Amino acid sequence: MQPTITIPKGWEYPRFTLGERTQQGMIVGLEYYPADSQLAHEYGHGWRYSVMPNKNSQEVRHYFDDQIQTLSIAEIQQQIQAEIEDHQQQIKTLQQQLVVIKGGNTNG
Repeated sequence: MQPTITIPKGWEYPRFTLGERTQQGMIVGLEYYPADSQLAHEYGHGWRYSVMPNKNSQEVRHYFDDQIQTLSIAEIQQQIQAEIEDHQQQIKTLQQQLVVIKGGNTNG
């Protein structure tokens, strides 16, 4: 079953989605400031995005729609390929550890 997010009537739809890769990083959260709220009065109304600059960072930055730049298809493909290569290297390291453990196991 697909999770569903319902946007209340009167709210704009977000320009970006959870998990989307942008030049600022990956979107990990969304907040909406309604036009008639105190937060909108202070910061502006609309969607505010929580963005993690990289997957190894605890830092999360916050941006509005007009502060986020999308990535080109080539840039997204490059990021995904780099992640795949990183995971493949981790798999090789784990496989080598298994070989060492099996080779050193005299009880098996």
